[in-house]
Amino acid sequence: MDLEAVRTFVAVADAGQFQEAAVELAVTQQAVSKRIAALERNLGVRLFTRTPRGAQLTIDGQAFLPHARELLRVADRAVASVRAGRRPLRVDVINSRGAASGLMRDFHRAHPEIDLDVMLLFEMDTAVAAIRSGALDASFRAVGVPGRPLPPDIESVRVVDEPLQLLTGPGHALAGARSVTVAQLTGHRIWMPGIVPGTEWAAYYDDLVAEFGLTIEATGPNFGSDALLDTVADTPALATFMGEHTRLVWPADHGLRRIPVTDPTPVYPHSLLWHRDNPHPALATLRAYLAGTAADHDGTGTWTPDWTPHWTTAP
Repeated sequence: MDLEAVRTFVAVADAGQFQEAAVELAVTQQAVSKRIAALERNLGVRLFTRTPRGAQLTIDGQAFLPHARELLRVADRAVASVRAGRRPLRVDVINSRGAASGLMRDFHRAHPEIDLDVMLLFEMDTAVAAIRSGALDASFRAVGVPGRPLPPDIESVRVVDEPLQLLTGPGHALAGARSVTVAQLTGHRIWMPGIVPGTEWAAYYDDLVAEFGLTIEATGPNFGSDALLDTVADTPALATFMGEHTRLVWPADHGLRRIPVTDPTPVYPHSLLWHRDNPHPALATLRAYLAGTAADHDGTGTWTPDWTPHWTTAP
């Protein structure tokens, strides 16, 4: 059904005159007459009766009018849903408890007027494909992994470095330390069952192991963070790494310790990815916000893999 003809029908019904409807629609009276005639042929009924006082709805026209109004409302909502700035900004934060999720919560508090759809995508390739297709506006990822370059239409900027902390149970040999150096971790078993080969975080920890001779184990099924915390709390021989900005809650009787790692401090480099031709105005707002919240980064006393992109001040 021709929506312009439906819109013309509603305009004539409201105005009661073909000429007044033509003025409202900024078309000729002849165009209005042609649209109404075409709609009547399509429906197989007469919608108006012409009288000296104007155009009056027939019984069929009266029956069709509320449905015509609803058709136009639906059409207007459909257009608004994809118009730049009207649909929510869709952002992938990988998981709901990490640093990226915290950044987006802060952004939402700073810009409550911007509608957000927060997504959790595990695979980087899935996130990049979604950005390229337009199904996703942005994603937080560690980028620069050798052998996995970003497509040329995907832009990225480093937005936050997250220091790693050692998480131990109360019986661990390092549980009483106020901080530990990377060298002190040599020989200790660091258990991280969530590491999946081929992911960017697996590449990060592979380089960390190679650089400092650490022992990181990814054995056993990954039953999630609660099971990880239970095991670390009950097993003095195991510890794990946790990002400083990761938000986890555990029972008080677990007695878990979060211990800063120093000399150097390994930091996980989070970058924002987006398509270079994405027109969503809220994306520019997000990029400017992240640029404004980035701390002064001189890299002193920290470690990242060689493939990590340099910091830039461009939003």
